[in-house]
Order: sequence, then C-alpha cells, then structure tokens
Amino acid sequence: MVTASEAASAPTHLPWVADLGDGRYRNPVLNADWSDPDVIRVGPYFYLVASTFNRVPGLPVLRSVDLVNWSVIGHALTELEPEDHFSEPRHGEGVWAPALRHHDGTFWIFYPDPDFGIFMVTATDPRGPWSAPRPVKPGKGLIDPCPLWDDDGQAYLVHAWAKSRSGINNRLTLHRMSPDGTELLDAGRIVVNGDDLPGYTTLEGPKLYKRDGWYWIFAPAGGVTNGWQSAFRSRSIWGPYEDRIVLAQGDSPVNGPHQGAWVTTESGEDWFLHFQDRDAYGRVVHLQPMRWRTDGWPVMGTDDGSGRGTPVLVHTKPRVDGRTEATAPASSDDFSGAELGRQWMWQANADPAWWSLRHSPGRLALVCQPSPVADDLRLLPHVLTQRLPAESFTATTSMSVSTMTAGSRAGLVVLGESYAWVGLRHDGDRIVRVCRTAAQDAAEVDVVTPVPLRRGHSAVRLRVTVRPGAVCQFAAEVDGRGFTPLGAPFPATAGKWIGATVGLFATGPATGGGGGLAEFDWFRVGPISS
Repeated sequence: MVTASEAASAPTHLPWVADLGDGRYRNPVLNADWSDPDVIRVGPYFYLVASTFNRVPGLPVLRSVDLVNWSVIGHALTELEPEDHFSEPRHGEGVWAPALRHHDGTFWIFYPDPDFGIFMVTATDPRGPWSAPRPVKPGKGLIDPCPLWDDDGQAYLVHAWAKSRSGINNRLTLHRMSPDGTELLDAGRIVVNGDDLPGYTTLEGPKLYKRDGWYWIFAPAGGVTNGWQSAFRSRSIWGPYEDRIVLAQGDSPVNGPHQGAWVTTESGEDWFLHFQDRDAYGRVVHLQPMRWRTDGWPVMGTDDGSGRGTPVLVHTKPRVDGRTEATAPASSDDFSGAELGRQWMWQANADPAWWSLRHSPGRLALVCQPSPVADDLRLLPHVLTQRLPAESFTATTSMSVSTMTAGSRAGLVVLGESYAWVGLRHDGDRIVRVCRTAAQDAAEVDVVTPVPLRRGHSAVRLRVTVRPGAVCQFAAEVDGRGFTPLGAPFPATAGKWIGATVGLFATGPATGGGGGLAEFDWFRVGPISS
C-alpha cells in the first residue's frame, strides 16, 4: 500500500494522481472507468483509447509522455450510429473494446458495436477530426477487433465473439483485410478456440502483434471480474498457437488483471496496461513493467519464476526524456470555456438545445427537458455525467433555480443501476434528497423530509462525498453556514458494463410547456480533505 508520505507530493487539488513525484508511480495510473484500454506510442507520445458503451461522446483519446500522467485530448465519435437508435439510452450497447493503431501516417481505431458490427475511423491528428465510422464487418456478436499490417503489405483483423448476441464465445477469429482497412477479404478462420484449452472461459479482447518473426495474440480470459491475461504465439499468423498465462492476480489485491496493451518506450522499455474491474468505480487502468524472458515469452508485473506475473502496486516510472507534470484527466469544470470539459458525457446522442454556456456566461444552463418516462433518470438521454475520478473524493456544485417552473427538478446525481440525487424540486422550492433502487418498477423515494428554501434564497450548494466502497453522503448548503448532511449514506452501484457516474441533471414536467432552466456556477471535484 502507498503511505500518506509517499503520496504527499501529488497535487493537492486532484482526488487521485498516480505520479508519486519521486521517480515512482502507484497503480492504478488511471483511477477511473477507462475501460478496455488500448495504447500505442507515436514519437514521444503515448495515446490511449477506451470503450464508452452507450455514452456520448464516444471513444475518448488520451495522451501521455510517460504512461503515468494522462490527459484527454479529444473523442473519435461525436455521436453513435444508427443515430435514431442511440437517441435514447441503450445501456450495455454501443462502443465496446476498441483497438488503436498508427500505420502509414494515419491513426486508426477499429471498434465493435455488438449489435451492428465492426467499424473503423481514421485521423491524421489524434485530437481529430476523425472520419465518419465505416462498417468493416456487419453482424451481431462481433467484438474486440484488432488489425495488423504485416511486413509484406498484407493486412489482417482478429476479433472475438459475444455469446449474448451470436450464441458463441471463447474463440478468436482471424480475417485477411484490405490494406486500406475498409473490408475483409475472406470468411475468417478460428485461430484460437478456448474450448480446446483446459480452464479457459470467455476468451476475448485480442491484441495482435508481430515480434522477431513470431505472431502474438495477447488476450484475456476468465471473465471481467476474476480473469487473467494470456499470450499466444505462432510462427504463422494462422497458427497453430501455443499459450501461456502471463499475468494473474496471484497474491496481490488486484482482481482480474487483464485486457490491455503492450507498448514500448523510445528507450526500449516494455510495458503493459490493463484494467481491473472495481464494481461501482468501473474498470480502472494499471501499468505493469513487462520483460521478455530468455524462453521467448513475455511476463508482466512481478515474475513468480514460472513466467506468470503478479501486478505491482508501486514501481519505478518509465524512463522518458524530460520532466513530466503530475496530473490526471480533468474532473472539475468552471464552465468558462466555449465547450463543456472533455470529461462530460451524455447517456445517448446529444442535442445542443439541452444546454448552454452562453445564456449566462461563466455558468452552465441546463434546460429542464420533459421527462415522459416516469422521471427515471436512467432512461433520460439529457443527464450529464462523468466517471468517478477516485476511490474517495468530493464533488460540489452551486445551482440556481430562479427560472425553473412547476414540476421541474434539478440537482447533483450519482447514477448507476440504482441512483440517488440531491437538489431542488420546484413544487414549493424545496431541497430534496431522492433515491431509486435498481428494480425496474421502483419509484423515486424521498429519503429525508424536504427542506424549504429560505425566503429570498434562489441558489443552493450541493455536495456528494464518496468514500471507499463507493459510499456516498449527500449534503446541501443554503445560507452560507456550512453543509448539512441529507439522509443516510447511499451505496453507489455500477451501470451496465460501466461504473457509476456523477453529474448534473435538469428535467421538466412530462406534459405542458417548458420547464425553465437550472443554472450551475461550477462543478468542483477534489480530495475529501479539501
């Protein structure tokens, strides 16, 4: 474990920073739901993409100079297709595990939608703009694609299968692909069948590489929560492949360390990034040192002597030129820019009419959109959220409701398969704390007696404090005398294949005219001590 003194040099305004400031880092390097990461290096920079499922914008692109300190530089998808299908939340659907490559001066992302097929987008600059998605292999149950351009100019694509859509899984299929990445040239061949390997279940997430004449498929198996990382090698891309488990939990506290990317620094060091499923926090990203053993196999983390690695918790940082700033992806937003911060996501394709940063400059105005689905925030596209940024943190906002109309409500929400929020419901200008369980027929329930706003007060500050176990304590302040806790702590729950999120919302009545506006001055995220 990392002691308080070891973490003392981290920036105090951020809820989590992996860089310890003394030449070492602590895992996870991305302590948030950056699921199914793939990483490449181009020149001095490393680039990472992650799955986003139903959330918009999709396919975030992160950049780092040392694999430890990351920032978001853009998104490859501004909306999901088909556009009408994703005009409402489709939990568990959308963008699954992508692959990122750089070839012939171009950045390529191949990503799967398990209900529609495998798609490809390209860009000359990873910040964008990215091309419109192009279908490469239509169909159901096609997941986790990864391309390889071979030395002889031939191109290939490997992918896995989702049993929920195709009826099969635990196997990897390889295709010849056109060098321009636009189409597959054959029906495909199963090159690794997990059913033939003792103990293998849910073999998926393949990443295809070539090294010293060997073809490698790095692929996880065993399931999201408790799986492991395997490596497969062959002298022919078509196999047969031999396998070895190269990373597993062992005696570490890191469950299911698997599914990620091998990357090499300019100085020749090898590293492996993978995720760990942490329930309500989603799939956080760890960085493992990687080396090639004398027997020709890779091992990640600490080698147990047999070639099976165990995750490290603290380690020396990758060796790169120059100094790096200790940082993490942004979570706070003062709403002073021309656009929302890159950390924000909607639950479906977004309509610019839902929000404004120009109605009151320096503030975010959310339109109280009609909510005809029984006020269930899980079913509304216009809920603005972001990933939980650390195991422990506070998120605070200041909200004004002067233009809200009867039947409207707005506030600060922690959202998963169950959810809770604190805010204002405009049926008497009352502060409420509301909870809704994961049951489909459940209704929102007030868990505290609504607190009327004091006369002359049209603004309220709202806060949620999240502690280990994703236990959330909501509070409010209306008179400048400090925050008052509202109700008992709420245990956050994961969503469908994603972690819980924290954010803002505004809804209006199901019928009648507009519900007015809720305006937010800022959204501040930091350590609990702040």
